Amino acid sequence: MEKIRIPKIEDVQILRRGVPVSGTLHLTPHHLIFSHTPSTPQDEDTKAIARPKEIWITYPIISLCTFRPSPPASGLSSSVRLRCRDFTFVTFHFSKTKEARDVYESIKGLTCKVGRVEKLYAFSYRPQHPEKDCNGWEIYDARQEWRRLGISEKDTDKGWRVSNINSDYKFSPSYPSLLLVPNSISDNVLNYAVKFRSRGRLPVLTYLHPTNNCSLTRSSQPHSGLRNNRSVQDEKLVAAIFSSSDAIQTSTLNSASFISESGTSSTSKSILDSITPESSTTTIEDPEAAEDILVHNPISQPPEDKPRIYGSQRENMIVDARPQVNALAMQAVGLGTENRDNYDGVARQFLNIENIHVMRESLSKVIEAIKDADITPLPPNRELLAKSDWLKHIKCLLTGADVIARQIALQHSHVLLHCSDGWDRTSQLSALSQICLDPYYRTLEGFIVLVEKDWLSFGHMFRHRSGFLGSEKWFVTQNEGLGSGNGSSLSGGSSPFGNRIGGANALENALLSAKGFFNKDNNSRDSVDSDGEPGALEGSPRSKRRTTSPNGRGDTTNDHETTKVKETSPVFHQFLDCTYQLLYQYPTRFEFNERFLKRLLYHLYSCQYGTFLYNSERERVEASVAERTRSVWDYFLARREMFLNPNYADPEFDARQREENRLIFPRVGEVRWWSEVFGRTDEEMNGAVLSTSRLQHAPPADMTSSMTGSERGDRAPMPSVGPVGRTAPSDSAVKDLVEGMRGTGFAQESAKGADVVPGLEMR
Repeated sequence: MEKIRIPKIEDVQILRRGVPVSGTLHLTPHHLIFSHTPSTPQDEDTKAIARPKEIWITYPIISLCTFRPSPPASGLSSSVRLRCRDFTFVTFHFSKTKEARDVYESIKGLTCKVGRVEKLYAFSYRPQHPEKDCNGWEIYDARQEWRRLGISEKDTDKGWRVSNINSDYKFSPSYPSLLLVPNSISDNVLNYAVKFRSRGRLPVLTYLHPTNNCSLTRSSQPHSGLRNNRSVQDEKLVAAIFSSSDAIQTSTLNSASFISESGTSSTSKSILDSITPESSTTTIEDPEAAEDILVHNPISQPPEDKPRIYGSQRENMIVDARPQVNALAMQAVGLGTENRDNYDGVARQFLNIENIHVMRESLSKVIEAIKDADITPLPPNRELLAKSDWLKHIKCLLTGADVIARQIALQHSHVLLHCSDGWDRTSQLSALSQICLDPYYRTLEGFIVLVEKDWLSFGHMFRHRSGFLGSEKWFVTQNEGLGSGNGSSLSGGSSPFGNRIGGANALENALLSAKGFFNKDNNSRDSVDSDGEPGALEGSPRSKRRTTSPNGRGDTTNDHETTKVKETSPVFHQFLDCTYQLLYQYPTRFEFNERFLKRLLYHLYSCQYGTFLYNSERERVEASVAERTRSVWDYFLARREMFLNPNYADPEFDARQREENRLIFPRVGEVRWWSEVFGRTDEEMNGAVLSTSRLQHAPPADMTSSMTGSERGDRAPMPSVGPVGRTAPSDSAVKDLVEGMRGTGFAQESAKGADVVPGLEMR
């Protein structure tokens, strides 16, 4: 409460889509709440009582907060402008500059000075009925899911066994406690094989096809390096995976056409020669960030006359999600990709999916096109939308999922999937391909199980990618010179997402962002995914440091931690966007609706539930998340009917039904903008032609509007049950992303007499 300088301000005007509404602003420990009571029309019954309307915004959802003071002589009101991670943009206008400043400083303290994950709303949230009676932590049970796939701990006929080697999470800290490996592979072999994979994320099973017993396994990149290092144990493990069923194809590698693995240019050769033997075998804490740097100083380039995605359709396959040049560049730091000479009879494909930095910048450009939604009703800039390449990246992900699904289901082959550290692009592709392969994952329960398995259990850097603890870089004082006479035009740090807060600072902000990216003095104590930033070398003292919560619960956050902007990226957002594309293309094959996906994206950043607050199963166990917080699935289970697709036509499916009835494949040519999530109309984002074929199973517009970023469904008294907030945005394009994240709407679910503010409903 000491961070709240002013708990209540009367006569505040909120502006969204150019529509002003006057009311009262409340600041509570976890929410910013705007309320107003609309006047009752004179022609209505005089006994009618106007119901209050509220907008709830949780502090972690704020991605950019701009304070603009106005000098007394100007006659203008001072304002605080918010950009939220759910694409909600609003501006609050105050009659007194001091009130505006106090609100700004209060929001800043409650957003980026929280210090620790355990101080977020999830640890104090107490739900009401019926949500109180649900227990989403019990939905996913690894052994039960294996039994569904036909794998039993007692019956090893499927060729797989359960290993308890990681039961204490010391073997591979970011992996689940129970691992599925081939029967023929002992734990002793695993102890050696794990050393050859980045982060110790060795190949293990995530999905087994029920009709042909072909597997989808996942891992991280190998420590091959410039010397083409090899591990006999890793090769044995991969061979055992690829021979775990009778569905192995025996055609030779000579029948396929692959990317050449040679062809080093003279310039790259000089770079190779400059690398010492020591550097070629050293692994770095953040391979994917190094990948960015090395790609701009390439060691080798793929032949330009070869297609980028291809390979034998009759071979067991290693799928590397990265562009080939990125994978080869990583050899300079002791990582890289598999040498096919050491893996007999194996094909390989590079999917050319860019890393988190490219994706973050892409989204920031989208935001640049849709920004200013608080002050103007104008449609987005379609030209800027096209230049963002967001749909290009979505298409690339769906193409990769298509390759994997076809290889397993139609070509009866095994697939080993990885990117760099195996928890960003790998999670996206693994989950998407399973949605294509298995109708169970297209049910509400099955989709929840899929997220629990491939994102939460196998590990994804949710805390790093989502930036729950905020950053002071996302708080900006504009035109400070006018308000205080100090001559500063931009105080409190540059705008993180490149939204133009004063054209004179645009170039300066871009240069500062670039400088920050190449600054390797990363003081984060947590290892960053291969898509993260340049960090310390593995094995260095700094990379080994690990903090423990003072309460002994093992929370791996620092006593005072803030978000590292360059580690944020819309990875899970892209996965949900791709799922939306499949839902749109196959409207009768999914039990859940678009509204479910949009709400899940909102709750990713909400900090109201404990599900997404940590990076791995181990961290959640050590923090006792299941005992101390509620699961996000409680929210959906308590409101199940709201998220069901009325056009669902596969209520009864057999795991062994004919393939053509089980499978769906992405139609990449039909990829479109997910307009609802960006708070825009379909016509605004996709044009008049595409917008004529909206999903028929989507909820009515008024219902969808009630589920927005600042929603307060089934809430108790104002301070207790509130909406959920999202957090900090991203990096280099940070300025773009923050300034723009908006639009999911401000409507509130009606509950306990709270309605939506007129003019603030979502489209």
